[in-house]
Amino acid sequence: MDRLVHAGMAQASFGISPISLLQALQDWGLHLAISPGKQYELCVKAIEKSARLATFLASCVERKGLSQPCISPLPQDRRFGHSGWQVFPFSAYQQSFLLWQQWWHNATSDVHGVSAKHERLVEFYSRQFLDMLSPSNFIGSNPEVLSKTIGEGGSNLWAGLANLVDDLARQSAGRPAAGTGNFRPGVEVAATPGDVVYRNEFIELIQYRPVTETVKSEPILIVPAWIMKYYILDLSPHNSLIRYLVAQGFTVFCISWRNPGREQREWSIDHYRRHGVMAAIDAVCDISSGAKVHAVGYCLGGTLLSIAASAMARDGDDRLKSLSLIAAQIDFEEPGELGLFIDESQVSMLEDLMWSEGFLDQRRMAGAFQMLRSQDLIWSRIVREYLIGERPQMSDLMAWNADATRMPYRMQSEYLRQLYLGNDLSQGRFQVDGRPVHVEDIKVPVFALGTVTDHVAPWRSVFKLTHLLDTNVDFVLTSGGHNAGVVSEPGHRGRSYKRLQHVSGQPHPDPETWSASAAAVDGSWWREWADWLALHSGAVIPPPGGGTERYPPVCAAPGRYVLEP
Repeated sequence: MDRLVHAGMAQASFGISPISLLQALQDWGLHLAISPGKQYELCVKAIEKSARLATFLASCVERKGLSQPCISPLPQDRRFGHSGWQVFPFSAYQQSFLLWQQWWHNATSDVHGVSAKHERLVEFYSRQFLDMLSPSNFIGSNPEVLSKTIGEGGSNLWAGLANLVDDLARQSAGRPAAGTGNFRPGVEVAATPGDVVYRNEFIELIQYRPVTETVKSEPILIVPAWIMKYYILDLSPHNSLIRYLVAQGFTVFCISWRNPGREQREWSIDHYRRHGVMAAIDAVCDISSGAKVHAVGYCLGGTLLSIAASAMARDGDDRLKSLSLIAAQIDFEEPGELGLFIDESQVSMLEDLMWSEGFLDQRRMAGAFQMLRSQDLIWSRIVREYLIGERPQMSDLMAWNADATRMPYRMQSEYLRQLYLGNDLSQGRFQVDGRPVHVEDIKVPVFALGTVTDHVAPWRSVFKLTHLLDTNVDFVLTSGGHNAGVVSEPGHRGRSYKRLQHVSGQPHPDPETWSASAAAVDGSWWREWADWLALHSGAVIPPPGGGTERYPPVCAAPGRYVLEP
């Protein structure tokens, strides 16, 4: 009965625990109530900001609506970029909002006695509330929307209404977002030629066809996260990482995970390890005549690969040549803003929701990710599509992001409890086959990638690999976020990266000191990684055939699983 009630609450609250929020508000409110010094400081700041706003308004009257602003938006705040925001009365709306937004930041920060977690949570939700009330979200207070509405006689609002009705109809029917039909797996995206050479109930293993006369003797096995469809690494031909690796003379294999449903609710992390990673390594080694493997893990796939590699090292399995961890965490002590949604109350509510449904739908998780960047992903989108009436042009990355996946109840519960809450992997408590594994046992060279604006695997958390692993670690920090920073093909404008070559046994670097002193290199990190893989590869050989007698080709890539809803 309790679980059913909690699951109902989770559905109503989009999977977010109201108890967790109330605890944070209580902590903040009670400590603020017994802090007269902080209260006095906030009163003074309120008076100062009111005076600044009054001075600004008086200047507007004196200069006939044009005046120098008394506060500027943060660099990442693009809501007020239109020139109309510099003209009265819209400038007054903007300045008033920014001043009180700053006051609320002061009110929710540095209250003595409030736990760091609760302080961040209260500040985060107050920011969400303020973003909702921004003058940019309303027709009458947004000069761009108002000008367009007057100029077009309201036709933009009719277009926006049509967009809203279409989105609601698609959501209700479970159909993909508008424009995603232009990016079909196997046609426009996930189109690198290859064959499925192995299939079980968990994975399809794709072997890509060579395009060079010779290849490196060691194959590459890519383990993507099952929280996403694998073709984030094989988007359009011009930005496909898999196609790029094949063109550099590598034999590339990639796992395509099955999208689980209710029937797979009891799949565990160890199921994914044994029937996913280890089954794929068995097949790749057989097809490659026993050659060692360059293993690559992306996001959660990197965490799973680290578990598998640790167990292999513990048990004397030396089939790995190197390990590449792309935006992947081993230590979850600093999970970034995503950690705001992970505590005992939150995990318990998610467990009850998953228990009732059998899985966690990515659409529920998408709400949490969107809240982390609500200005850009929620409110700016609402304004653009429903008030201005313009649809953004769909891209391959956006279409991939809308191709939702699910996570089994048992696996996701273990992931949240053992890795996020318990941090068992980095502490040597995570068990495989009844015995703990230690990442320090991994001795193959490691390449680790972090992205500057990653909200899922913050780069400072990824940087800890240089401290956790007793082996040589090449760490690269690239511009961009968790997905866009990885999809960073050569020629992509505005891309740059920094590299650290940490040799095992040398003093461990500090991330802030290193980042401040490291020189940025313009261009794509792909080239750096391909050179690193080549350096750790052996001789070149003729390309192997597709599959073997034991692992014959089953069907052409991208296979069946990626097409299943």
